[in-house]
Formats: sequence, C-alpha cells, structure tokens
Amino acid sequence: MKSNRNMSRGEGRRLGNVALIAFMLGSLLLLSVIRARFSPIGKTGEAIKAEEQQAMTKESGKTAYGAGASSAAEDEEEETTPTQVGKATDTSVAAGNKKQQAVCFETSRRSDTCEAGGDVRVQGRAQTVHVGPLDREWKIKPYCRKTDAFALAHVKEWTLRPISAASPPRCTVNSSATAFVLSTGGFTGNLFHDYTDVLIPAFITARRFAGDVQFLVSSHKSWWTSRYAQVFQQLSRHEVVDADADDEVRCYPNVVVGPRFHKELGVDPAQTPGGPYSMPDFRAMLRAAFGLERPTAAPTGDTWDIRRRPRLLIISRRATRRFMNERGMADMAGSLGFDVRVADPEATSDVSKFARLVNSADVMVGVHGAGMANMVFLPAGAVVIQVVPYGGLEWLARGTFGEPCGDMELHYLEYRIQLDETTLSEQYGKDDPVLKDPAAVHKQGWNALKTVYLDKQNVKPHLGRLKNTFLEALKLLPHGRQRNN
Repeated sequence: MKSNRNMSRGEGRRLGNVALIAFMLGSLLLLSVIRARFSPIGKTGEAIKAEEQQAMTKESGKTAYGAGASSAAEDEEEETTPTQVGKATDTSVAAGNKKQQAVCFETSRRSDTCEAGGDVRVQGRAQTVHVGPLDREWKIKPYCRKTDAFALAHVKEWTLRPISAASPPRCTVNSSATAFVLSTGGFTGNLFHDYTDVLIPAFITARRFAGDVQFLVSSHKSWWTSRYAQVFQQLSRHEVVDADADDEVRCYPNVVVGPRFHKELGVDPAQTPGGPYSMPDFRAMLRAAFGLERPTAAPTGDTWDIRRRPRLLIISRRATRRFMNERGMADMAGSLGFDVRVADPEATSDVSKFARLVNSADVMVGVHGAGMANMVFLPAGAVVIQVVPYGGLEWLARGTFGEPCGDMELHYLEYRIQLDETTLSEQYGKDDPVLKDPAAVHKQGWNALKTVYLDKQNVKPHLGRLKNTFLEALKLLPHGRQRNN
C-alpha cells in the first residue's frame, strides 16, 4: 500500500509537469502567432516600398554634410556622376522596350531630378505628375538645396505616381513640349541664390530642349518670374505656368521634375545633358536676354585712351558690410585713370538696367555678399575684386565667388580686411575672441559666424593698400593700361 501510494504521487507530479510544459509551449505558440500578426520581424513589402519612395528626399542627402566641419565650398566640390536614387525596378528604358518609366537620380549633392516619358499628365495645383506606365511612386522637392531643411520648408513636394486605370485624370490641355517642374521657393530673392539655386540649374537642365520645353513653376512668386522673364524666354518658347494656381490637367510626352545642380555659380560641361554646355554659354544667353553689348573687356582700337578709360564699378551696400570710405575709394580709383561708377543693386528692380551697367565695367569691386553675383554680367577678361571681411572668411569668399571666376573667364583678386579696417574693432575689446580668435567663433556654428562677421561688420579699406590691388587689376586687363599719344 505504501509503495502504491508513492507511485501514485510520483505519477501525479509527472502529469503536473507535463501539463505545465504543455501550457508553456502553448503560450509561446500563441505569442508567436500574435507577434507575427501585429509586429512582424521583417519589413513588409509596403514598408520597403515606402522607404524606397522616401529615398529621394531623405536617404540621398545623408552624405552631403556628413563631416560637419567641412566648409560650404568643400561640400560643393567633386560632384559625382548621377546615381539612381532608391531601388526602382525596371525603370530604365532598354533598347526595344516600349515601356518608359520615371527614373529619379541624385544628380549632385545638392539636387535630385526625375525624368519620365510616355503618358504624362500634370496636375499643378495638386503637385502631382501621373505617368503611365509606372509601377511605383516617387517624391521630390524640385529645388537645388535638398539637404537644407530651412530652404526646403518653403518648397512644395511633388509626387510622380502611376496613372489609375480605373479613373485617369482627363487631359484638358495637350502639348508636344517637355514639361519642366522647378520651384522658386527656398532662398529666391537673394541674387546669389537666384542664380546658383535656380537660373543656372534651369539652364543646365533645359538647354538641351532647344526651346521646346514648358516651365511649370511651383512655390511660385510672380514678381520673381517677371524679374527674370527674359531668361525664361531664352530657354523656352512656351508660356511659364504658375503651377500652384493651375487647375488644368496638362498632358505631355515627357516631363522633368527638379533641375540639375553642378557647382556654385557654375556649369560642368561633362555633366550637361545633351551638351556639352559651359558657363560661357550661360553668360552668352544672359547677354542675349538683357541686350548686353560687350562679350569681352577689350578696349576699342586695342588700347585704352581718354575716350575710353577702363571702368571700375563699386558695388555699394545699404546695410551690413558697407564701405565706410566709399567716396575716398572712388576718388583714389579715378586718380589711377579709372572711369568710376558706384551702384547699389538693391536700389533697382530692373535687372536689365543693372546688367548693362555691370557689362560696361572692366573691374568690379565689392564686399563679400549677394551683390557680387552680378559678376555674371561682366565681359570676359574683366577683373573681380572681392573684399573679404575680417574673421577668417577666405574659404567662404573663394567658394562662392572666387572659384567660379575661372569658368566665367574672369580674373579674380582678393582684398582681405585687417583688424584695423573693420568696425568690429570698435565693438569688441582687443582680447575678445571675435577679434583675437575667429576660429573659436567658427566652432560655434554658422549662425554665430554669420551674426558676428557678416551681420555686424562694416569695413574701411586702407586706400594705400587698396591702391596696389587696383593697380594689379589694371595690369590684368586686356592690353594693360596703354594710352594713345
């Protein structure tokens, strides 16, 4: 009896253990089913597709400013061959394959571009391009500062999506031209950004179409497109469309969304689609657009004389980085034989008028700033003198205006402001890091650098030292400073 009782108790314990194990296994099985249903380990097809669609606006820009400490000029160097963004399948048009699908490329560290052919239907107000056939969506902000969150906050996003077989939007306007979507949001209104972010990229992208291209302008500013109407007329024989206010369904055989960027105020002939085109070609287009007469700075009759003295243009500024001795600079330049003009580009909204003034000059001098972008109108062989404010800004000055001079066939000289030539010496003590250690201010970031050295500073160049720079400019001009007797 004792033995049977012990056996019964043992069997009970074993049965209890078996039941416990079975319960645990069942619980694990139930949990795995629940997890598989609501939290899969791998990514679903929809998740992968969503990531691919966002690659255009997110992943492609990660390397642009990865180093953090690299200068803006360095960020724009060594642009690479366009690479496809995302993982589109069957997006290239093979020989003999009639399918034409959108292909989106990272055309530089600053720009993405999508191109599509076939059945293209554009709904501007909805910022949507319907393309058939197409097997996925693409999203893009058509402005050449894709890593600048502040600029892109003012740029509307566009979507390229497959045409719905059930209810495709019906065409209300048909065109045989190529549609070209670009944005005038971002930093437009600043002369430098007008050219480096929009107009030069538009030239790079649209020139190949020989005028048979229609601009669909997003984030539209009517005053801006009116200001540069002559440029758009050189690139297109079609009207410019305000996409934001357009209720039409415009149908085209091809579309380009987003302009291509190469480098600051520059064109890389090796990368121009349908080219090669160059910066001299862009400048020739500007001369045609604004009626500029001088392609080169060569004087009439091959020599300078009293009837045609070399002209020096001083770019004046109203607010920050002003010349405090502008009148003295003009008098000194006149004593060297220059015909001197002083002008403020912000004083007029007439681009043609100011462009003609700049084109008449042989030497242009100004403090680093947007007004220096007017050098695009100078004749070949002219001299650009950039006055670099105090504060270790040589890298910025060269990257924005110094380096582009070569491609524009212009000579470049720098005049660096010293400590006793800046009004900062009146605002800060001699031992303040602003004066003593500009690198320490740079380490605080762009906003600190800009506030101190760009927003708070005016300059007063030493006329004796500046005179040497003006004399050097005279020597660089075509035929030197010869005079007829």
